[in-house]
Amino acid sequence: MDEGLQAQMESYLTRLDGLIHRGRQIRDLLATNLSDGSAIAANRKWQEDCGVTINQLSGGSKAHWLARSFSEAFLMRSASGHAAADAAPQEIAQRLLDILERAVASLHSIGEGPVISSSSGPLPRRFEFVHNPELRPVVEQAYTESRRAFAEGDYNLAMRTSCGILEAIVTDALEHKGLRALTFWGAPAGEIGSWSFETRLAVAEKAELIRGGCARLPAAARRYRDPGESGTEVSVSERDAQLAGQVLHVVMRDLNPGR
Repeated sequence: MDEGLQAQMESYLTRLDGLIHRGRQIRDLLATNLSDGSAIAANRKWQEDCGVTINQLSGGSKAHWLARSFSEAFLMRSASGHAAADAAPQEIAQRLLDILERAVASLHSIGEGPVISSSSGPLPRRFEFVHNPELRPVVEQAYTESRRAFAEGDYNLAMRTSCGILEAIVTDALEHKGLRALTFWGAPAGEIGSWSFETRLAVAEKAELIRGGCARLPAAARRYRDPGESGTEVSVSERDAQLAGQVLHVVMRDLNPGR
């Protein structure tokens, strides 16, 4: 198999595994409490993420079996087989899980054949704006690992990885700007690599490389490099990990306004 296609398939499989893990958790929450606001919000976001991945896998074609299955998952059938009304949320979640698992099987060449449409094209490259070409695949892989860690409930790893990506891409932007130019904005002495995480973010904001999105970083994220007391792991909440990921996306947009 072509190496590019193999890498594309592996990336999709990682994404699908994360969606399946999240979906099972959401399905179980909906089954016990349909009025849980957080579960409803998580379900909506999960369905949107499923839709994005399925649209990419099917090449944007509504005629593709995967796209058709996704649309039909939201309908409840009457005794005659016609669409009657919306199905229950937990039932829709289970149907989507079944579709995701069929997509995984198809990627492994089982069942209905290759799922990737010939028109689906390559996966979007999120970090093309990074100036150092050797850094791009590193942060792309880290981004995938961060999303997977969050989906699996490993919030400490998810937050630390998001912060590591954030620091890497901000450092790349600072280095491209150049230390001499940065002194105009009050950059400290010494190599950029010796600056603290906080200093790099502050200088990047003063130099107008990024905006003020980093103000939302939680305290745990700002200390992500620091070990906990007695070497113990710092407790990280789902909210901390979520905020770190959101700030990362904001900074990615700042550094690549055209994306």
